[in-house]
Amino acid sequence: MRVLVTGWPSFLNGEATAGDVLAMEAVRAALAGAGVGCDLAWSPVFRPGGLDLDRADPGAYTHLVFACGPLRGRQIEDLHRRFARCTRVAVGVSVIEPHDRAVTGFDAVLARDTPAEAPRHDLAALPATPSVPVAGVVLAPGQAEYGPRRRHSQVESELTEWLASRGCARLPLDTRLDPRDWRLFTTAAELESVLRRLDVVVTTRLHGLVLALKNGVPALAVDPVAGGAKVAAQARAWSWPAVLTVPASEPDGRLLDVRELDRWWDWCLSAEGAGRAPALPPDGSVIGELLDVLGVR
Repeated sequence: MRVLVTGWPSFLNGEATAGDVLAMEAVRAALAGAGVGCDLAWSPVFRPGGLDLDRADPGAYTHLVFACGPLRGRQIEDLHRRFARCTRVAVGVSVIEPHDRAVTGFDAVLARDTPAEAPRHDLAALPATPSVPVAGVVLAPGQAEYGPRRRHSQVESELTEWLASRGCARLPLDTRLDPRDWRLFTTAAELESVLRRLDVVVTTRLHGLVLALKNGVPALAVDPVAGGAKVAAQARAWSWPAVLTVPASEPDGRLLDVRELDRWWDWCLSAEGAGRAPALPPDGSVIGELLDVLGVR
């Protein structure tokens, strides 16, 4: 027996959700535990280098298992035609219309929900997953006030490309407050409540750095202005070492050193980095100076 495990993440234009992937992994784990050989087919867009469904040889498998998602549509019907010689089983799926050809093409359907039966637990609940660092990502806009010294676009491109390769949960955050948009925070307290639950903040914004340190969260800061500007200055004010600046000269190739990003990322997630934030209590002496200027102290 040799089984090919498929799902919506197997199709070139299919949608790969966390639930679909976990369901496929649950099937693989169950088959491996039973001593059954199997392969998982992935879209080359989702898993480049994995087993491509379009290149999987139907003759190499005795069974095809389709896990999770709704049983509907041309792509599933095409599976039935291509793998007609295999025994085909659907598991943990939603059956919307029992007489749909996408449903009736299977030799067995073990549904999670169907009009005819009581619902069952979804397969995504079965696999255990490891914890990974949670990284808040706070990026600055173009900041036109810096004129030709701005390197925001290239810095953001390089930084996010590097960040995508980290084994972490990335959480995009915006310091902009707007009660009209549910995607944004309404108050600073809402933003800071999220920040203090993070493991690290990666930021090109001054307040991404400041509010992370204020809440005891290490920050990997990148100043996107050539030669350094307010982000680097604020890092100095806090005696915070995990900051990168870009060259003052015109860019020629990459602006950010990946080795430095890696080094500071590891440091921020270490006990030393976590224990260093906040580096210093904030200095509020400027408020006293303001009161003196106003003559109210």
